Amino acid sequence: MKRGALLAVLPLVFGTATLLTQSTASTGHTKPYGTAASIEHTKPYGMAGSGSGSGSVGTAQVESKGAPSKSDGDLWPSCWADNDKLYAANGDGKGFSTDGDFADIAVSEINGTPGNLSGATISKGDQVGSVWSGAGYNRKPTGMVCVGDTLYLAVQDLALDFNDVPAATILKSTDHGKTWTWDKAKPMFSDHVFTTIWFADFGKGGALAPDGYVYAYGLDGNWRDSFDDTVADPQSVFLARVPKNKVQDRGAWKFYTGTGWSSKIADRKPVLTDTRRLYAQTYGTNASNLSVISQGGVTYLAKQKRYVYTSWTEYTFEFYESPTPWGPWKHFMSKDFGGYPWSTSKYGGYGVTIPSKFVQPDGNTMYIQANVCPCGGGGIGTSVYNFNLRKLVLTPSVETPASNLPGSDNLAVPTTGAVAISKSTNSGSLALMNDSAKMGTESDFDDEVKGATWWGYEWPAPHKVNTVEFTSGAVSAEGGYFTGRPRVQVKQNGAWVEVGSQTVSPAYPGDASAGANATYTITFPVQETDGVRVIGLSGGTRSYTTVSELVVRYVSQLADGGFEGTGGGKPAWLFEGTAANGVDRGLGFAHSGANNGWIRCTCTGFSDLYQTVPVTPGTTYTFGSWINASANLPTDQGRFGVRAGTTDLASTTFGSGTGYVHHEVTVKVPADVHELTVYAGFNGPNLDTWLQVDDFTVS
Repeated sequence: MKRGALLAVLPLVFGTATLLTQSTASTGHTKPYGTAASIEHTKPYGMAGSGSGSGSVGTAQVESKGAPSKSDGDLWPSCWADNDKLYAANGDGKGFSTDGDFADIAVSEINGTPGNLSGATISKGDQVGSVWSGAGYNRKPTGMVCVGDTLYLAVQDLALDFNDVPAATILKSTDHGKTWTWDKAKPMFSDHVFTTIWFADFGKGGALAPDGYVYAYGLDGNWRDSFDDTVADPQSVFLARVPKNKVQDRGAWKFYTGTGWSSKIADRKPVLTDTRRLYAQTYGTNASNLSVISQGGVTYLAKQKRYVYTSWTEYTFEFYESPTPWGPWKHFMSKDFGGYPWSTSKYGGYGVTIPSKFVQPDGNTMYIQANVCPCGGGGIGTSVYNFNLRKLVLTPSVETPASNLPGSDNLAVPTTGAVAISKSTNSGSLALMNDSAKMGTESDFDDEVKGATWWGYEWPAPHKVNTVEFTSGAVSAEGGYFTGRPRVQVKQNGAWVEVGSQTVSPAYPGDASAGANATYTITFPVQETDGVRVIGLSGGTRSYTTVSELVVRYVSQLADGGFEGTGGGKPAWLFEGTAANGVDRGLGFAHSGANNGWIRCTCTGFSDLYQTVPVTPGTTYTFGSWINASANLPTDQGRFGVRAGTTDLASTTFGSGTGYVHHEVTVKVPADVHELTVYAGFNGPNLDTWLQVDDFTVS
């Protein structure tokens, strides 16, 4: 039977914790979801290949489908030899000689470029490895490395139900894959320990390797989630290295221990542990509660000085990056293709690798190889059971301060470098999110009984943002809306964090009455960030949301002028001075709405609430506020005004009152000034004195 996505469904799990923020260090682009996660990283200790000067991934884009080739089989671990040929091994198929016989394992020589590939099968079956574990197992290729023109191939014993891997060994070819040699007496690895092996890909013949070693990554137990739990699901990646001329000498292998290397496999420590579980529960009979560490590949990108590990689950591709072979590894993207069935325009796959031969000269564009078995739930009536490539673009992050000025521009248009992101996408495309049209619809229905759902953008470089305009798509009883109020999160240091003092206009009802193709504007304090998203709980009987447009702006505006905003981040209104201060929530003291700000003390000196507002030089602005002052405030000791830095541009004074009074100042912004600070406060008379402030405005 062909190796693929045959399903042994786990019991549906209720009561799973819902994450609305990323966990631990994963973040980035990354977009974790599902159950609670833990990602642990080990730090390098001055060993070769430290990757100094490297830049992390800023944005990532991967196509939703691949380009097939005239070949047959899956997995296809590969290497680029010194003779400029690509060599790849497939499981369960004919390889590139499709008129030949079927084999459980085959090796092919491949020529050409993505979209124009040709090749021939050069060895297969018993020519390529032994089966060590008896009936119920067959051979599967898991990794290949070229040392010059010498090929090494890792082959494992995989159970026929795909749920455990007890043994593996390394084969060698000195004639470009035509013949192979290996120790036929015993496997190099056994007892389910380090039995799914792949190698770091250092380019043509391994020329980019930092030293004289071959680096090998390994998993214990199984090649992916063990659906029936025959063995523990792999959740950690281990690393070994061996001199290039001793790859088949098991005694020459040394394993990474966290601080160095040991010849004892028992001393090893993971270089990456990721305990996330995706698709904790599905609506149908598809597999659920999936671990995320699987057989994939690690490719070194010389221009970015980064290592990229490609993993996968039943429904997603998972991407990690590191400056060294041993870490620290950071999760930077989940590409979620949704639950089965897939379509000819959108499908994921397994055995995900990035062949170094197809990394383009820009260093950012490359191609992923992944497969879908028609025997599994992802079978779609078209063949992706072949050497199948799709484009991946990784744009490095730019570590410079945001320089965009306030204005009406949509920062989500492609010319800004914006890349649309979402939990998943039903059609496979997010192009409509920034196409300036508000009548289309895209959903994230994916068969998961999910909590967190989001739509957003990432940029390679930071931008200043303070407004998001979210327009919904189609709405029905099954979904298309958020349950409760959607919120804005931004990326800070690779992690998604909630923004404070958010306001939504019009008020979001939190149910299907939110309506189709309706626009909701969320404003918040200025954030300097390389990512922004609207996130919330998905609604409906099938738990999904929809979008037709998502606009991001940086405009001249006050945030939370009425103190009605919500969110757990930094507040819009800051304080300076010695007085107590805060927000009265629902106490009946507001000028309008439910809330108001306040300052109170028995003190001397000036205390105020203030907010910095983005502005345009040469423009005239009018700032206003409603203020109620206590009886103990002396005449002219209260002040409402606007300053540029520490320079007061305009202010008005006041004393005690018997209710809210409107105060207003008008200023023309000086040249080269892009921020003004509006404030309201008082000089304390050393008596119990207070201010209540509300409804700040700027026009």
